[in-house]
Amino acid sequence: MTTRAGRLSIVATPIGNLEDITLRALRTLREADLVLAEDTRRTRVLLQQHGMSKKLWSYHAHSGPRETEKVLELLAEGQQIALVTDAGTPLVSDPGAELVREAQAQGFVVESIPGPSAVLAALTVCGLTADSFRFAGFLPRSGKRRREALAELAKDRSATVFFESPQRVAATLRDLAAVLAPDRELAVCRELTKLHEEVARGFAAELAERFAEGARGEITLVVSGAPRAAESEITPETEANLDARITAMLGAGETPRDVVRALQPETALSKPALYARVLKLRGAPEEDD
Repeated sequence: MTTRAGRLSIVATPIGNLEDITLRALRTLREADLVLAEDTRRTRVLLQQHGMSKKLWSYHAHSGPRETEKVLELLAEGQQIALVTDAGTPLVSDPGAELVREAQAQGFVVESIPGPSAVLAALTVCGLTADSFRFAGFLPRSGKRRREALAELAKDRSATVFFESPQRVAATLRDLAAVLAPDRELAVCRELTKLHEEVARGFAAELAERFAEGARGEITLVVSGAPRAAESEITPETEANLDARITAMLGAGETPRDVVRALQPETALSKPALYARVLKLRGAPEEDD
């Protein structure tokens, strides 16, 4: 296919600190005939910070085929168009995939201008081992899909990175405390690259208590990968977290057998020992399994 004159540039922009932008990204934005922005107000602030005034169009999750077709028409005229998101790298849990696919299919140049990413920023400062990781975007808010997503996260041996709203972070941490093995560390990365940047690392139960009243700002969570059963150890610290998780599951209505079935593959305790521990925390006499 012959390459057509129009060019679509996918430009990464700062996730907080406006100085975190590459020289290539600045040049691309200066040369663009049009900038597609998730929120034109936020993008205008970035452009003004770097002495630019550009034509801006709103392009977001609710933009449909009509808006995409208009952009393709401009590309057909040979225009250079930059696509940005509110913060970070476009198309990472953000809209734009359909536009990129159609532009490529019609023979236009589509290029990536890499740069800031909340995912990579969180992985570098969380202090957790992440030889491999997966990005989960935003977890489903409720229902079966959320339960399935949490169950998948609980057994994944790779680290998991996902975004969460400050209003829902406390509930999500409580849900993680109910499904994660007691020795699984995680980190709440808040306001990365901004003035009030914070990285809180610990176990789900304690972080759920710390952020019980919620949090402010942009939130990225990193959950360490699940260890192999043979690698799991019961120490005084993980023992306390195991008890907290058992108590949470019992409080949620799980039966002792359900709790044992969920936790036993992830701990160094034998099934009978874990069952006895569950019954003791429930305050009931031991039963035959």
